[in-house]
Amino acid sequence: MRYSRFFIPSLKEDPKEAVLQSHKLMLRAGYIRQLSGGIYAYLPLGYKSLKKLENLIREEMNNAGAIELSMPFVQPLDLWKQSGRDKDYGKELLRFKDRQDRDFCLAPTYEEVITDLAGKNIQSYKELPLTLYQIHLKFRDEIRPRYGLMRAKEFIMKDAYSFDVDMEGLDESYRKMKKAYTNIFHRLGFDFIFIKADSGEIGGSYSEELMVVSEYGEDKIAICNNCGYSSSLESAVSVGYSPEPLKSCRQPRMTKLATPNKKTIEEVSKYLKINSESFAKTMVYETEIGFIAVMVRGDREINEHKLKRIAEIKELALAKERDVEEITGAPCGFTGPFGLKNIKLIIIDEEIQAQEYWLTGANEKDFHMANVKPGRDFTADIIADIRTVKDGDICIRCAGHLNVRNVIELGHIFKLEEKYSSVMDAGFLDEHGIKKNFVMGCYGIGVGRTFQALIEIFSDENGINLPILISPFTVSVISLNHNDENVKNIADKIYEDLLKLGLDVLYDDRKLSAGVKLKDNDLIGVPLKIIVGNKAVKDNKYELSIRKSGGKEFFDNLESLYDRVKKLSLIETFIDIVR
Repeated sequence: MRYSRFFIPSLKEDPKEAVLQSHKLMLRAGYIRQLSGGIYAYLPLGYKSLKKLENLIREEMNNAGAIELSMPFVQPLDLWKQSGRDKDYGKELLRFKDRQDRDFCLAPTYEEVITDLAGKNIQSYKELPLTLYQIHLKFRDEIRPRYGLMRAKEFIMKDAYSFDVDMEGLDESYRKMKKAYTNIFHRLGFDFIFIKADSGEIGGSYSEELMVVSEYGEDKIAICNNCGYSSSLESAVSVGYSPEPLKSCRQPRMTKLATPNKKTIEEVSKYLKINSESFAKTMVYETEIGFIAVMVRGDREINEHKLKRIAEIKELALAKERDVEEITGAPCGFTGPFGLKNIKLIIIDEEIQAQEYWLTGANEKDFHMANVKPGRDFTADIIADIRTVKDGDICIRCAGHLNVRNVIELGHIFKLEEKYSSVMDAGFLDEHGIKKNFVMGCYGIGVGRTFQALIEIFSDENGINLPILISPFTVSVISLNHNDENVKNIADKIYEDLLKLGLDVLYDDRKLSAGVKLKDNDLIGVPLKIIVGNKAVKDNKYELSIRKSGGKEFFDNLESLYDRVKKLSLIETFIDIVR
């Protein structure tokens, strides 16, 4: 493809709306353009790379025995009502009516559709096991789409679903898909890890997320520095710890302390000259069952995913200030766990129960309470691990310490078991002619997220640097002086020869300065550059530049140059060679 005839609307400056470097580069290099918040068009460069990434994923899925299909992006809402998830997804599920006043939605995921499809078309156990997959659009009406393709409203995912007769079969299908994922992400050059995860709205008995460590990741994981224990922050657990109680807190009754205009834990701790670990904070939440009070150590954060699971609730939001004042009799910042009105549950973290005396809010403006003792001054309905682990916590498995790291989630695999098949009456006849539910698994890869993560992790100050397997072009031919007929003729010949060899070539035939051309080719991320200038004309010297390493190789004839380019383009571990 000639650069002069291709559509590459690059930008000279970083777009103001982009935060991540990868998002800036994708816009600057002309890979994508935003149509609306969280909705993007893939321009030709981005689309070429995306298709190469999809084909790499498709190859490994096919090797694992999965079979590709395509399911409708528009789904009947009745299927979601049948599974009960129409309420779980809330406003992220974009609903609409057709002209016959029938309810539909744009697919945020495909569990309902695939279960319905399998239930209507698979009859016997002899047809199992079976794994079906697609690479398709999804839509979730995110309240805050951000970071480009990392959290978009419309996005591309690879979805796979396995159907087995029993748990043993599911375990084997799960193993095969996990191996396929390992192959995919190794080929892409990622340093990744599988971690036990919360199954969220998808559900099921067990799930793992595939995470790539990045300082710009919006998710967090905890990893033990000793035994290798790892988990998403949503699910991670640690050994509970309680500090030595304050001397002033070892008293037979609660003691009120004046804390004028001191609302936050930081303000109160500084004013009373205590550490935040001796403080127990009480938060009021509004849920579908009513208001609940939740209590953790002052330096801790409440883990809302754990809280939902422990309390068996789906809707959770911090109570409004006026509601807090009505429940406690005091403004926000002075809430304690005792004397609360209209509270359905009091849930406290294990660390609170393990310590006898705490400092809390007094449910009175400008006052806090010392000597607060669980069981004596208030009664908890539920005592459980509801805290978010933090850096330095003790590992639950060993004496090591947990390190909290930012990561990008690129894949998620689930053991759904009979979650969907049971409620949607989807199953098969066993060898005795008895109807059984499918035992299902679910396996997703965020294709768009993976694409941007590659750019985020592997790019540099000069621009995009994708692995050769998915770069939009394998090699570029750059004519340094296209006005010179001899230079132009040599560049033309190299371009035509490489096309005949089946390589994906970009020929920069623009009549621009050498500096502009070289910078543009680095920006858009072509891994190999053949530079044609005066040396090629006078000395038969041909220069090959390797994008990642910045290394240069010189050849005395075109045949040896072509052989080298072909060899590099075929090496799957090329990213390791040039890293």
